[in-house]
Amino acid sequence: MSDIVIRTAVEADLPLLKGFEQKIIATERPFNECLKAETFCYYDLAALMDSASSTVMVAELAGEVIASGYGRVRESKRHLTHDQHIYLGCMYVTEEHRGKGINQLVIRSLINWGKERGFTDFYLEAYAQNEAATRSYKKLGFEPSLVELKLCL
Repeated sequence: MSDIVIRTAVEADLPLLKGFEQKIIATERPFNECLKAETFCYYDLAALMDSASSTVMVAELAGEVIASGYGRVRESKRHLTHDQHIYLGCMYVTEEHRGKGINQLVIRSLINWGKERGFTDFYLEAYAQNEAATRSYKKLGFEPSLVELKLCL
C-alpha cells in the first residue's frame, strides 16, 4: 500500500476515467433494470475536474491508474442542519486491485479534501444489493440513511 499514490486527476487521465465509468455502469446494470441499454454517462468528469467546487482523484501504482473517485460540493436538502455537503462518486478500483483497501485510500483523500474546505457531512450512493460496495463504505464509517424504493410496471 505504501507504493500507492493518491493524486488529483489530470486531463490525460480522462479517457481511462471514462472507461472506469462504463465499468461502474456495467457492474450496476444487474441492480437496476431501468438503466439504459446503450452507452451513457453518469458524470461530466471533465467539468468535475475543472470546477473549484469539486475534485477527481486517482490512485496510481507504478505509474498506472488503478482507482478513482470524485468529491463535489452539493446543496443539502432544506430540512437538514447543513446547507451544503460533499457528495462522493465514481468510485472504481480495477479488478486485480480490489480488496486491498485502495478504495478506502481514495475516499479518505476525498474526505480530507472536503474537510480542508470546512465540510463535515459526506454522502455517497450505492445499490442496496451491492454488498461489496456497501461493506467497503461501512468500514469507513458510512451508514445507510435513506432507502429509495421504486416500482417499475
